[in-house]
Amino acid sequence: MNRSKFDFAVGLFVALGLLAMVFMALKVGNLASFDNGTGYALEAHFDNIGGLKVRAPVKSAGVVVGRVEAVGLDPETYEAVVRFRIYPAYRFSKDTIASILTSGLLGEQYVGLESGGDPVYLGNGDRLGKTQSAMILEKLISQFLFSKAAETPAKVP
Repeated sequence: MNRSKFDFAVGLFVALGLLAMVFMALKVGNLASFDNGTGYALEAHFDNIGGLKVRAPVKSAGVVVGRVEAVGLDPETYEAVVRFRIYPAYRFSKDTIASILTSGLLGEQYVGLESGGDPVYLGNGDRLGKTQSAMILEKLISQFLFSKAAETPAKVP
């Protein structure tokens, strides 16, 4: 009898541990979402979005205010088109600037929003006019190296 209680407790502990691991995996992968798709959709065009992925957070002042819904390429302008949904509790003005930012040096990429001072707010389906593309680390390093190579005077024998 005592052995069966012990086995039950161990089984319950293992089951709770597995549930906790599944929950954490979903949170890390930005797949655990308890919102039901409410809010309003916005669209922004960027020259380069780096490694931005669907379900990436949309943040303003460090607060998650939405999620990226879709990433695509405009076949006419060859710009990246990012569609994201903003939670209904948050409103942004028409002159809001969208940027592709990175958490830390090599962290995940997300959309950062900086609201302006326009009294008119964005609505469902609106497009943000001002955007700032992602900074690509490899490009920055190559620009730095090429500029240093250009500064070094050539040695004349």
